[in-house]
Parts: sequence; C-alpha cells; structure tokens
Amino acid sequence: MSGRRRWRSIVALLVVAGASSVHAAGTCTIAATGPAFGIYDPLSATPDTNNGSVTATCNWTSGGSTNFNIISSYNGGNSGNPADRFMLSGVNRLYYNIYFDAALTQIRGNGTGGTQTGAASLRVSNGQRTASATSAIYGRIPAAQNVAPGSYSDSIVVTITF
Repeated sequence: MSGRRRWRSIVALLVVAGASSVHAAGTCTIAATGPAFGIYDPLSATPDTNNGSVTATCNWTSGGSTNFNIISSYNGGNSGNPADRFMLSGVNRLYYNIYFDAALTQIRGNGTGGTQTGAASLRVSNGQRTASATSAIYGRIPAAQNVAPGSYSDSIVVTITF
C-alpha cells in the first residue's frame, strides 16, 4: 500500500422518534431509522451516502373522520444546529447531514437557518382506521475529512405536531 495509512471510522446515525399524541378523534405516532453509514474512509474522494426513513402513522379512535396535517421537525443533534451537524467519537467530529431529497438540497431541520420541516396530510375514519406516510431520509458525509479512527454517532430527535 505504498506507505499510506488508511484510517477508517465506523459511523452510525440514530434518529429518535417522538412519542404518540392524542388528537380530536385519533392518535399519531412516529417511527424513524437514520442512515447507518458504516465504515468511513477519509482517503476516499467520494462522499458517503446512505438512507433511512421516517413514518408517521395516525389511528382513528372515535367520532367521524379526522384530517391530520402533520409537521415534522428535526433537532441539530450534537451540534445543536440542523444546518451544521456532526457525529462525535469522544471529542473528534465527523461532519454529515440529513436531507429530504436525493439531490441533497433540502436539509431536514426545524425551519431555521436554511433547513426545512416535513409535512404530510393523513385522513382516518371508522372506515379507514389507520393511515401512514413514509419519507426517505437521505444522509451524506462529505468526502476527505481528516478524522481519527473511532465509532462516531449522533442522535437526532424528530418531533411531530398535528
């Protein structure tokens, strides 16, 4: 290997889902799986990408039909800033972000600093007791970050309001 050392870091992203809430005639919950990037090679010129997903599910409990207009919001994790996320291994940082689109232009966040919130509309009734919407989470670690080997992670809290 011609004298070059290849540093590899194992990376994972955990997206924590919000709790269920009660609405006029139903309840909604959220479940999420973040991108698991695996081994990151800082000598690679290609960025690491991987996908996860977030699903909102609403259930009818009583009464007539109910429309749920769901807004999802994502915190900044370790950085506190959704536009500038990083994973940690001790004090070492590995920068990454998560997006709504495969083109990686719409950062999942809280609607501030160039980030966006998600939206879905679901309708439940006695005839259709459950409805859900799933959205892909696109993750990317920029290439050529000079990081120490280690296990890097971050936790993102997803909150839904309806």
